[in-house]
Amino acid sequence: MTLDVLEAEDEPRIIDTHAHQPTKEFLEDAGGQMMEDAANKFGAKMETDTYDSLVEEYHEAGIGRTILLGWDAETNTGNPPVPNDYVAEVRDEYDDFFIGFGSVDPLKDDCVEEAERVVNDLDLSGFKFQQIAQGFDPSAPEHEELFSTIEDLGVPVVFHGGNSTLGAGAPGGRGLKIKYGNPMLIDDVAAEHPDLQILLAHPAFPWEQEQLAICQQKGNVYMDLSGWLPKYIDDQVLHYAKTLLRDKVMFGTDYPMIRPGQWLDQFEDLDFPEEVQRKILWENAEEFLDL
Repeated sequence: MTLDVLEAEDEPRIIDTHAHQPTKEFLEDAGGQMMEDAANKFGAKMETDTYDSLVEEYHEAGIGRTILLGWDAETNTGNPPVPNDYVAEVRDEYDDFFIGFGSVDPLKDDCVEEAERVVNDLDLSGFKFQQIAQGFDPSAPEHEELFSTIEDLGVPVVFHGGNSTLGAGAPGGRGLKIKYGNPMLIDDVAAEHPDLQILLAHPAFPWEQEQLAICQQKGNVYMDLSGWLPKYIDDQVLHYAKTLLRDKVMFGTDYPMIRPGQWLDQFEDLDFPEEVQRKILWENAEEFLDL
């Protein structure tokens, strides 16, 4: 990794806004068969690893911190969650590296109470929602109380944007419905909760233009470039990242599906101006996360 913007930095400042556990808690337990489908679709093999290996790999790539995401899609998938207490424990063990985001299943009766516990008791820094896996429309009225609560708690949320490879190729996609990944559903949430800071994960294929429009129009909505290697990201997304949305786009990998060194090497080949590289790789995330 030889990005010029790193040469003047004493400590690695790059922030990955989208990483999952490389352990069985996510890859095997929460992911289950739908995760195997995704790996098989792209000829990959999801092998578990340790957090020490993760941190070493990230530091070698020049990355100083990463958001570690919780996961709870139990109602819709039947798979156990990555418990919020577990995310907090890992965060505490690597407190100078991981920024912990919890997850609540919006289809569970206690989701509001769990959201309050995630912030007030576990001191996690935000929330992750994967609407396709969780099987819910975030704009539906029944979820209003949940997002009002999170807005009042004053922490940001990450929503999934676009299609998902979970269940890819399986009959019926294992029942997962990609319509819930349409970022237009998040536009309603952003409009009704202006103090809720929202990060849309991934370039939102096949709704890239809708996502760009939302990020441009809603001051409280941002996006990351996770889930795609830079050479596969739509040219219009890259153009907006370099120009109109240069203050609202962030770096993310979707680790362990995408490795940080490979992503950053390809990003360097895009020849973004140094000022924009700094914004995407850490400055925008520092502001979004209030670091």
